[in-house]
Amino acid sequence: MLDDHDDIHPLFSGAPRTTEFKKLRKRIVRGAREAIEQYGMVEPGAKWLVCMSGGKDSYTMLAVLNELKWRGLLPVDLLACNLDQGQPGFPATVLPEFLEKMGVPHRIEFQDTYSVVMDKIPAGRTFCALCSRLRRGNLYRIAREEGCSAVVLGHHRDDILETFFMNLFHGGRLATMPPKLVNEEGDLFVYRPLAHVAEVDCEKFARAMQYPIIPCDLCGSQDGLQRQQVKQILDGWEANSPGRRQIMFRALMNARPSHLLDPTLFDFAGLMREETPFSPE
Repeated sequence: MLDDHDDIHPLFSGAPRTTEFKKLRKRIVRGAREAIEQYGMVEPGAKWLVCMSGGKDSYTMLAVLNELKWRGLLPVDLLACNLDQGQPGFPATVLPEFLEKMGVPHRIEFQDTYSVVMDKIPAGRTFCALCSRLRRGNLYRIAREEGCSAVVLGHHRDDILETFFMNLFHGGRLATMPPKLVNEEGDLFVYRPLAHVAEVDCEKFARAMQYPIIPCDLCGSQDGLQRQQVKQILDGWEANSPGRRQIMFRALMNARPSHLLDPTLFDFAGLMREETPFSPE
């Protein structure tokens, strides 16, 4: 599928011809397609706002979604969007130039949420919660202005696992990022089509394609973040038992309410034993 340059999306132009890369690309595309189908993300004729941070995950997501659309497997319109949050030194021209070169419809929005975060968060505290809330509010607004029915995010399998353990260790609840949800206002879907894709595959893919990665220097430069701590724990488990991440991820798809402790999910009070006495043969 990568041999004929007249039959691929421009986002794949210059892709490595190696068997290893073809297998990687196929694995990522298959994972995204499975998630899109399994969680019912497609509404024919819909328009998606594809959120671009400039990181490896969003580049991978953009390429995969455009390939699926290119091949007639994703009957929706795609609008890439980058929210420039006013961080000092942010390379504001990188994404617009890349998207223009690739012929990807896009919108670049400037909102100085950086100043708000720096003003509101005391020194030494993490920025992530407020930063993400401000970013999300702006993306919802843009989606409405552009007539989109869904905001599409680049969170992958490992993000979902890390969030699950953050909620378990620090939030006292069993919850994570769902692959599909409706926003609080009830008018937009939020999709995560890379839900089944491993972070390491996104990293290999973006590096092989030589996409112009933009690092997040706002929260990524802070030490001691809960997510980084959880990531280190998962890295250790994976090193000691390769494949552990995928096993844990499958567990999120195999919940048994009757074997947990939440009475709102399972009627423990109404659970009855058999009235007929048990008589062994």
